[in-house]
Amino acid sequence: MRSLFIIFVRGYQKFISPLFPPNCRYSPTCSAYMISALKKHGALKGTLMGVARILRCQPFVKGGYDPVPDHFSLRRNEEAAEKYRKQMHLDK
Repeated sequence: MRSLFIIFVRGYQKFISPLFPPNCRYSPTCSAYMISALKKHGALKGTLMGVARILRCQPFVKGGYDPVPDHFSLRRNEEAAEKYRKQMHLDK
């Protein structure tokens, strides 16, 4: 089941995504996040995490670095984002 979902996302990346201008708010992109979540957490939890990420991707969100967390969560991975900001000296 997980492999089937990954095939759907890869199809989106190859055939649908190129039709639109790049405007990702997050890194990694939502489709890359979905694939990582599916691989790390399985079909059900990975899909839920990916859909939650897509719902978070809207004009009123700052965006930024948001990798898939090691534990299941529908929220943004603030711990990894903070670590990334410190590593890149983005905190002022």
